Amino acid sequence: MKFLGLNAIFHDPAAALVVDGEVVAAAEEERFSRRKHGKRPVPFAAWEPPEQAAAWCLAQAGLRPEDLDGVAYSYDPALVRPGQRGLDERWEDLRTTYARRAPNFLATALPGLDPAQVRYVPHHVAHAASAGLAAPYRDSAVLVCDGRGEAVSHLAGRYADGELAVLAAQELPHSLGLMYEEVTEHLGFMRSSDEYKVMAMASYGEPRFLGELRELIRATGDGGFRVEPVDWAGYAKRLGRGEPWSEDHADLAASVQRRLEEVLLDLVRWLHERTGERRLTMAGGVALNCVANTRLLAEGPFDELWVQPAAGDAGTALGGALHLAQAAGEPAAPMPGADLGRGWTDEELAAWLQAARVPYERPADLAAAVAAELAADRIVAWFQGRSEYGPRALGRRSLLAHPGRAANTERLNDVKGREQFRPIAPMVLAERAADIFERGPIPSPYMLFVHDVRPEWRDRIPAVVHVDGTARIQTVDRAGDPLLARTLQEFEARTGLPVVVNTSLNTAGRPMVDDPRDALECFGSAPVDLLVLGPYLIRRGRVFAS
Repeated sequence: MKFLGLNAIFHDPAAALVVDGEVVAAAEEERFSRRKHGKRPVPFAAWEPPEQAAAWCLAQAGLRPEDLDGVAYSYDPALVRPGQRGLDERWEDLRTTYARRAPNFLATALPGLDPAQVRYVPHHVAHAASAGLAAPYRDSAVLVCDGRGEAVSHLAGRYADGELAVLAAQELPHSLGLMYEEVTEHLGFMRSSDEYKVMAMASYGEPRFLGELRELIRATGDGGFRVEPVDWAGYAKRLGRGEPWSEDHADLAASVQRRLEEVLLDLVRWLHERTGERRLTMAGGVALNCVANTRLLAEGPFDELWVQPAAGDAGTALGGALHLAQAAGEPAAPMPGADLGRGWTDEELAAWLQAARVPYERPADLAAAVAAELAADRIVAWFQGRSEYGPRALGRRSLLAHPGRAANTERLNDVKGREQFRPIAPMVLAERAADIFERGPIPSPYMLFVHDVRPEWRDRIPAVVHVDGTARIQTVDRAGDPLLARTLQEFEARTGLPVVVNTSLNTAGRPMVDDPRDALECFGSAPVDLLVLGPYLIRRGRVFAS
């Protein structure tokens, strides 16, 4: 059976396709539209159907809309409760009206689709399915925590043989995700987008406001929590965009981050007591907080923690499709990886380069050629295979650089046009990771945890060591990505360093590169030395005059 999942209600519109219980394709609309998070500078633009992503998913499987057995829409307007304290009723009415009309909108976007095939899946159930049904095990406790769904902001439950039992759900307006969004905006960043910047800034501060926040943000002992209104201005003045941040701002970020971790620990301890499970799966935007994830694994009661790599709202497209498949009696297979987006053959990539009249070469040993360039301290734009589903660059659409040069942190942040307090991440062969990193889980293929860098390595790979001595690593498996693994091996042979810098292939405010045109445009506009497009290598000096 064939099920398409769609997210198009808050932000990050996306589509995913599940066929016979297997995840076939998944992509975010921003990779096609080039509008980050699916947002336009007009109200409610995120509600647009992910038309291009959905059409591509179907084309990838050779299907038409009429071939589908069901379409999951990851929001159920019947669950909305009007008049909830603290919520803008005008927005709620508009959102609910849009969702009710979604089947007709989708039938227009996907000609041939029967509107009766569209089925509403509750937002947090879709999140839960994206974790509990996509994980590499059938039974687990599951925790969802984000800004909001129809009427709640979190779900705690258990998957047993693919069936979900909901044990707790926190009603709005109490929301850990919305609280974190508020402080994100107060610190001068974009809410529902830049929360990871608060997490990075937190490492520069001390949690001196923690005592007050413990009174306002607290678990209730029954699987839920309370978040009372917070006067953020009482801790630090509101930052305008581009204004320099102060010690107060860093301390506020540190305090909020620490309190989030503490409340999450309370929630997972309660969930463990109720389920007795050894394994916890997580989704929802809060699950992208890799510092909190690491603390949950280190101090929480669960032996294993698996986080959906597309944990934000884009992941509800996948979860919705998996939920329908499971309900139809088709047990979901574990998610094969995050490389679920578009890809091109070598011949197609060559045609792109020829059409663009870009001189290129095809090295006999691409891994060795790229490793030599990295060892010479050149920045490499790396475009390989199918693009990643979710916000992390995982060696498919990445910028690579030398980790042994401390100046490369500032250099790459300048290339990407982003704040200098932001860390850049290392990728490392899975079998070498434990020699260099400790505390976090190994393997860690999705960049969803932080690891302590062993003291003897901190001066050797300074570009990827954050101010607090940690790094958000990606481990590379030889069987899963042999080309990248060989590149790391060749780089170590030249430098003695088994680590390479990996950050997303994009510039500030732009979605991650997805297709060859995006790659060429990014290469043309950013000070990057080489572009590796499949088996082909393009050198800046041969394309652009110096």
